[in-house]
Amino acid sequence: MSENKKSIDRRRFLKDGLRGGCLISLGLVAGSAAHKNKKVDMVWQIDPYTCVSCGNCATYCVLEDSAVKVVQVYAICAYCDFCPGYFEPDAPALHSGAENELCPTGAIVRKFIEEPYYEYTIDEALCIGCAKCVKGCAAFGNGSFFLQVRHDRCLNCNECAIAVACPSGAFMRVPADEPYLLKKADHA
Repeated sequence: MSENKKSIDRRRFLKDGLRGGCLISLGLVAGSAAHKNKKVDMVWQIDPYTCVSCGNCATYCVLEDSAVKVVQVYAICAYCDFCPGYFEPDAPALHSGAENELCPTGAIVRKFIEEPYYEYTIDEALCIGCAKCVKGCAAFGNGSFFLQVRHDRCLNCNECAIAVACPSGAFMRVPADEPYLLKKADHA
């Protein structure tokens, strides 16, 4: 092999090696940057300790039937005969007639347990997220009702209309792997 041919092969080898090394380096830098800039999936949720039960969740959600629903912490509930989240404050009688119920859609189901205890459960299909029961329970009861975004319904809009309208700033982004902010019995 001629000296000139060996020189060309070495140059080509060094040139190709240098080009390959640069491509590998760029790939490593791009991969590292992508890993550092990987965003954690975030979802909307309501801080139950900041919420003022204003009713905006029922009217500002882009969905016809709001993604916000009422949930209950049974560990906090006192199972009262007169539940301020269930009954109108001036209810003439403590029975499950629509005229006595605070909920405009009848989403709260009252079930007798034993004298004087009743269990109150939320029928989420009927709940519109108006927060009337949450407000009543917080004002005159123990606060076992609270609002929560149901992620199987929420569209996770970038600029949530409810978050914009929330007067207390209770609507916030939380990591998707821990989406539900719950009330605890020791904080009620």
